[in-house]
Amino acid sequence: MNSPSRVIGFVNAAHFIDHYAMLIFAAAVIIMGPVLGMAYSELLPYATPGFIAFGAGSLLTGWLGDRWSRRHMMVIFFLGIGAAMIAVGFVERPLQLGAALLAIGLFASIYHPVGTAMIVSYAERLGREMGLNGVFGNLGVASSALVTGVIGQYLGWRFAFIIPGVITVLIGIIFAATVIHEDRKDSRQAAAQARVAKQDMWRVILALLIVVIAISTTFNAVTVALPKLFAERLADLTNSPALLGVIAACVYVFGAMTQYTIGKLLDRHSLKTVALPLSFMLAPFLYLAAGLSNLPLIVVSIGIVMGAFGQVTVNDAMVGKYTTEEWRSRAYAVRYFIGFTAAGASVALVAWLYQQGGFTTMLHAFAAICLLSIAAAIILPREIRVPAAQAN
Repeated sequence: MNSPSRVIGFVNAAHFIDHYAMLIFAAAVIIMGPVLGMAYSELLPYATPGFIAFGAGSLLTGWLGDRWSRRHMMVIFFLGIGAAMIAVGFVERPLQLGAALLAIGLFASIYHPVGTAMIVSYAERLGREMGLNGVFGNLGVASSALVTGVIGQYLGWRFAFIIPGVITVLIGIIFAATVIHEDRKDSRQAAAQARVAKQDMWRVILALLIVVIAISTTFNAVTVALPKLFAERLADLTNSPALLGVIAACVYVFGAMTQYTIGKLLDRHSLKTVALPLSFMLAPFLYLAAGLSNLPLIVVSIGIVMGAFGQVTVNDAMVGKYTTEEWRSRAYAVRYFIGFTAAGASVALVAWLYQQGGFTTMLHAFAAICLLSIAAAIILPREIRVPAAQAN
């Protein structure tokens, strides 16, 4: 039998790697552009297929996680995404770059439906573990901007992909050697300790659909655009890629802290009680950021990542609470298919909006989209709490 803490530890590491790998290009593209002789708006769309695969691939990987083995799928995740990162470091032409980024997206699509379901299966306190897992994902986002900026400046952009790729493959080998396949269907779990009335399930589904599209699109747009936004609007503070990476990393740390806090609140309060006030954060902060630069922009950006990353924890907990073990990977697969497909489209949308009116137009547009999250929180029904013994 696997140790729950060991499994959760590896899955948390996988969440870190998943977001780290997907966002290396967002930070490295600033350095890659001059080397490859391409503008930012020309080079950025090559990431679009990878982000679409990130969401679309989750349908198959979630199904395989439930029907085959979540442990086996996670072995494939570690080894595959590590090899794909290494491959990016050896590309010579834009089309090769697009293919390698697509491979990263395909292997990255394994984590969320499979890894999140594993967290729920082994968690003793769902909210706390989901929040902590979110912290690791956020640290992956933050570290990607920081480490890529430092490595890119001193070793070149190729090593920014190769070094984390090698480390990931090594972690995958250790995971394969220490974690076995295990059937968790009959185990006692912290998940699914809340229910809603059967006639209100349509409200849960509708709210989840609305908020996943709005938040996933905004989340991805912000994480992709933030390095370039800071490069443009923090010019009076610094032009150093490494220091810009440090600033971005510090901003993301606040998002990580928020996810842990939201996770603990979800163990004590209903989803609606937590989600409703949180839903009012994003739109005003995004609108304000459109006209700011330097230190005020950094402060408002902290509010943006706190709102976006906190909402992600609520969305994941919603699926974990309301689905059973045998269907959980597939439920997460649908959630992430919708979310990451919308997020993938946001990359092209960011590039188009940037061409139309720079970051002012882009931030105003996403502020409008985030108004939908308020409607979604209002739609959520009340929960009916049930004992853990009756939940599974």
